[in-house]
Amino acid sequence: MKKELMAFAGQGLSHAEKQPLIMTSREIAELTDKQHSHVMRDIEQMLAQLGKGAEGYLQNWIHPQNGQTYREYALDREHTECLITGYSAVLRMNVIKRLHELEDALRPQLTLPQALRVALELAEEKEKLTYQLAAAAPKVEFVDRYVMSSGSMGFREVAKLLNLKETVLRRFLIDKQVMYPLAGKLTPFACHKEAGRFAMKTGASPTNGHAFTQAKFTPKGVQWLVNLLLEAGVLGDGENAGAA
Repeated sequence: MKKELMAFAGQGLSHAEKQPLIMTSREIAELTDKQHSHVMRDIEQMLAQLGKGAEGYLQNWIHPQNGQTYREYALDREHTECLITGYSAVLRMNVIKRLHELEDALRPQLTLPQALRVALELAEEKEKLTYQLAAAAPKVEFVDRYVMSSGSMGFREVAKLLNLKETVLRRFLIDKQVMYPLAGKLTPFACHKEAGRFAMKTGASPTNGHAFTQAKFTPKGVQWLVNLLLEAGVLGDGENAGAA
């Protein structure tokens, strides 16, 4: 019965449901009371740090009064949120509220079959998440207690704490654009450093005196990572367990 209902509900889905959420650099500038050129600069710096070309996000904007064409960036939700991480709380809230307004505007009026399909999907997701949270609860409680008493932790320490293979955790951090490899070491993207998820430790090698910089997860960063791993279904997966 459930499969038949899903098949029926999936018929005739509108294109509007797949329409991406986009916010332009010009709108971000208005919401944050910043100069548009400064927001453009921030976006270009962010894209460079993420290793992405700016061309794919550029578009033209025609001034309604003089008819001239100007450049602006069009960002999806993920890149918009990454950009505003470094802004003040008040400015972030302005952008977040606007994102919610755009979401509401894009949300289509569902037919009964579509509404049934969405309700079934939400019920399945809730059931799956409830199971994952229940299974991971002891581990999460241990992580919270351990991290708060241990302070910042390196990549290998975090992998060992979460009982994850280092190769699995490394690939996850790279795929989720949390960190990127640089000179043989994982380096966090600027937006995550600014969010307080990493602390950069500097020092000198006792053997050769060469200076070095090491990224360490802050307690806040480890707890954020645990939630991210849970949402992705990685934490607690037997196939991924065990340090490499």
